[in-house]
Amino acid sequence: MSNIREVAHAAGVSVATVSRALTSPEKVSEESLKKVHDAIQAVGYRPNLLARNFRAAKSFAVVVLVPDITNPFFSQVIQAIEDRAQQKGYAVLLGDTRETSKREQEYVNRVETRLADGVIQLRPQSMSASTQNIPWVNACGCEGTPGPSIRVDNIAATKAIVDYLISLGHERVGIISGLKDNPHTIDRLQGYKESLAAAGLVFEKELVAEGDFTMWSGQNAAKQFFQLTQMPSAICCMNDEMALGAIQTLKARGLRVPEDISVTGFDDINYAKYWDPALTTMAQPAEEIGKLAMDLLLRIIEGEDLSKTQMVLPTEFVIRRSTCPPPHPRS
Repeated sequence: MSNIREVAHAAGVSVATVSRALTSPEKVSEESLKKVHDAIQAVGYRPNLLARNFRAAKSFAVVVLVPDITNPFFSQVIQAIEDRAQQKGYAVLLGDTRETSKREQEYVNRVETRLADGVIQLRPQSMSASTQNIPWVNACGCEGTPGPSIRVDNIAATKAIVDYLISLGHERVGIISGLKDNPHTIDRLQGYKESLAAAGLVFEKELVAEGDFTMWSGQNAAKQFFQLTQMPSAICCMNDEMALGAIQTLKARGLRVPEDISVTGFDDINYAKYWDPALTTMAQPAEEIGKLAMDLLLRIIEGEDLSKTQMVLPTEFVIRRSTCPPPHPRS
C-alpha cells in the first residue's frame, strides 16, 4: 500500500506539503495542489480521511440546500460550488428541500451533529432562527436577505428588461411571476412596476399571471392572457423556464414569437440560446455565484466574522430573437 512519502516523491514536494494539501488545501498553491492530487492518483494513495477529520474536528463537507433540484439555473450554481469545494478539499452534500422548511431542517441537522461544517442556502428565504449559530451563506439572496449572501439586484435587472421592451414600443407588457410570497417574485415585480411608472404606464393587475418558476407553470400562466379583452404585446417572465413554457403555449395558440408577441426570461440557462426562438433574457453569473458562496462559507467556517457581508454581482442583458417591436405600435 502506498504512503504519504511516495506521494511526496512522485509530486516532487515535501512530505509537509502533501500533509498540508490534505488537511489545509487553502494554504497550498494551486500548482503544488495539482501536483499532489496527480501524484495521489498515480501512486494509488488513499489518505485516512476519518483520521484527518478527527484531528481537525471537521467533517470537510458542506450541505447545499436547493429548493428545486430540477431547476437548470440551480444546477449551474451547484456545479460551481462543487468545483470550488473539491479544490479546497471539501465534499458537497446536496439537499433537495422542495421548498419545505421541514426537509430543510433535516439537512441542517447534519451540520448540528457535525456531519457537515456549514450550509449554502439556494432558497431566497433566510435560515430559521434555530440555525443562526451554524456557518451558512445564502447564494441566491434578495434585497433585505439577512446574513451573509451572494445576490444580484433583482429589482434593477427586471426594470432593465421592461425598460427595453418599452423602448421597442410595447405599452402593454404582461408579466409571469413566481409564487407571490417568494422574495425573488417580490423584488422582480417591484422592478416591473418601477419601469412602468417611469414610462408613465399604469400597472394593471390583470397583466400579472402567477407561476411557480417551473416550465409547466409558464405554459399554464400564458393561457390566462388569452382570456383578456386585449392581449399584451410582450410578456416578461421571471425566469427562463417559465418563458420557455409560455412560448410553447403562445405558439400552440397560433401566435408567432416575436412577430405577434415578444417574450423575455431571467437567468440565461443553457436551453435559452437553443430554444425557438432563442430567448432574450437577463443572465445571472451562476458560476461566480457558486464559487463566491463556497469561498465565503469557508471563511466563516474558519472563524472570520462575516455575518453582515453582502455581495451584489452584476447581471448581463442578452438580446436574442424572442423580442422585437410590437406589430401595431400605438402613436
